[in-house]
Amino acid sequence: MVCLGNICRSPLAEGILKSKLPSNKFSIDSAGTADYHIGDPPDPRSVDIAKKNQIDISHQRGRQFEVSDFDRFDIIYVMDNSNYLNIIHLARNKKDALKVKLILNELYANENMDVPDPYYGGSYGFKNVFEMLDEACNRIADTLLSEA
Repeated sequence: MVCLGNICRSPLAEGILKSKLPSNKFSIDSAGTADYHIGDPPDPRSVDIAKKNQIDISHQRGRQFEVSDFDRFDIIYVMDNSNYLNIIHLARNKKDALKVKLILNELYANENMDVPDPYYGGSYGFKNVFEMLDEACNRIADTLLSEA
């Protein structure tokens, strides 16, 4: 799960998907394309909306996406088109690039919609983002579990 700073959207997506899949069969992580928040906990508003939905993301810490993540993960979900392009530029080959997907395309195939960045908004934006990501992660989990 990748967004810009790894403190709002991608930590939520990581926590949500982890809550839907068995940890002994799936490895889920998140990162940012920028280095603004390396080592920082998620935004308190992300922690709060996750907690309201019985998910604890308070232990997560921000990290920056690394090229080696293409080797560590089978699928790399990005939150928006800008971060999609940032990750595609790091791809070493077509195999790497094919791993990168916009998360909302799981719900709206080929529409290339962005998960809005709630950072500069109020708590409603975080609730809205949680609901979007929860729906997308339901679809992802269903697909992964049926393939496992």
